[in-house]
Amino acid sequence: KPTDNGFIEAFNSKLRSECLNAHWFMSLADAQEKLETWRRHYNEDRPHSAIGYNVPIALHYPGGAASPSPDQAGKLQHPAVQG
Repeated sequence: KPTDNGFIEAFNSKLRSECLNAHWFMSLADAQEKLETWRRHYNEDRPHSAIGYNVPIALHYPGGAASPSPDQAGKLQHPAVQG
């Protein structure tokens, strides 16, 4: 139900209004590119009121590093797992 998880419902609303309704997707690759661009903007550039108008990436990478690209993400390991 929508009332069970307000955070997910708010995210879904933002995704739909800011990305899905704002673009035409001409192919799967085009959709992946546009969604990845929106995801990076949402996490790295867009301030969120719930976290004091900071960007979410700043909570995970205090030094200001960007999140890994999709092709790098599969190659990364958690620091505790690395040898």
